[in-house]
Amino acid sequence: MGGTNESTQGNFILLGFSDRPYLERILFVVILIAYLLTLVGNTTIILVSRLDPHLHTPMYFFLTHLSFLDLGFTTSSIPQLLYNLNGHDKTISYTGCAIQLFLFLGLGGVECLLLAVMAYDRFVAVCKPLHYMVIMNPRLCMGLVSVAWSCGVANSLAMSPVTLHLPRCGHRSVDHFLCEVPALIRMACVNTAAIEGTVFVLAVGIVLSPLVFILVSYIYIMRAVLHIQSVSGRQKAFNTCGSHLTVVSLFYGNIIYMYMQPGNSSSQDQGKFLTLFYNIVTPLLNPLIYTLRNKEVKVALQRLLLGKREVGKG
Repeated sequence: MGGTNESTQGNFILLGFSDRPYLERILFVVILIAYLLTLVGNTTIILVSRLDPHLHTPMYFFLTHLSFLDLGFTTSSIPQLLYNLNGHDKTISYTGCAIQLFLFLGLGGVECLLLAVMAYDRFVAVCKPLHYMVIMNPRLCMGLVSVAWSCGVANSLAMSPVTLHLPRCGHRSVDHFLCEVPALIRMACVNTAAIEGTVFVLAVGIVLSPLVFILVSYIYIMRAVLHIQSVSGRQKAFNTCGSHLTVVSLFYGNIIYMYMQPGNSSSQDQGKFLTLFYNIVTPLLNPLIYTLRNKEVKVALQRLLLGKREVGKG
C-alpha cells in the first residue's frame, strides 16, 4: 500500500501557464516556432564550424560546444512544455522530472563555465595575439571544455538529489512549466533555509565566479583594444568580443536573478517568464548574434552554399 502511495506521489503536475488558458495557445505557436528556429540556428553553427576548415580555430571549437549546449538545454524542457500547452494533461513522471532537473542544472552550469572559457579565449586573442595559437593549443582547449563539463555535471549531481528528496507532504503541483530548483524548493513542507543556503553557495561557485572572471578578462581586453592602432583591427576585436558580451549578458542576467534568490522571495509568475526567456530566447538569439556580427561565419556559410550549388551543377 505504501508503495502505491509512493508511486502515485511520483507523478508531478506542471501547472505552467494553466492559470492563463487564453495564453496557452499563443505560447504554443510562438514557442514552437522559436524552438524550431533554435534547432536550425544552432545546428547550422555546429555544421559550419565543423565543415569549414577556416573555422577550425579555438573560438569556433568553443562556439560549437556552446551551440550543442543550447540544443540540449532547450530540448531538456521545451518539448514537455509544448506537450503540456497543447492538451489537458500536465503531468510528468518522477523520473522525467529528475532527468529534466539534472539536465537543466547540469547544462546550465556547463554553459556558465564555458562562457568564462570563451572570455579567456578572447583575452588571449586580443592581449597576446602573437602567442595565441601556442597558448590555445588543442590540448588546452579540450582540457578547458572537459573541466567545464565536469564541474557542471558535478554541480547537478550535488543539487538534483537534495532538491528532489525534500519532503513535500503529498504536494504534487509544481507551479512552473519545468522541474527546476526554485519551483521544487517552494513545494517543500519543511524549513528550506539550509538548502537555499547550499544553492546560494553553489551558485556563487558556478555562476558568480565565472562572471567575475569574465568581467576581469574584459577589463584587460578593453584596455588592449584601446591601444590597437589599426581601425579595422579594433573593429574586428569589438565585433567578436561584442558578440560574446551580448550572449553573456542575456544568459547571466536571468540566471543570477533566479538562482541567487531561489526560494519564496522571487515572484513565481516573473520566474516563469524569466526561465522561459533564458530557456528559449537566449539559445535562439545566440546563433544570430554570432552570425550577424561575424564576417567569418557569413563567409563560411556562403562558401558552403556555393560549394553545394557547384556540386549540384556537376
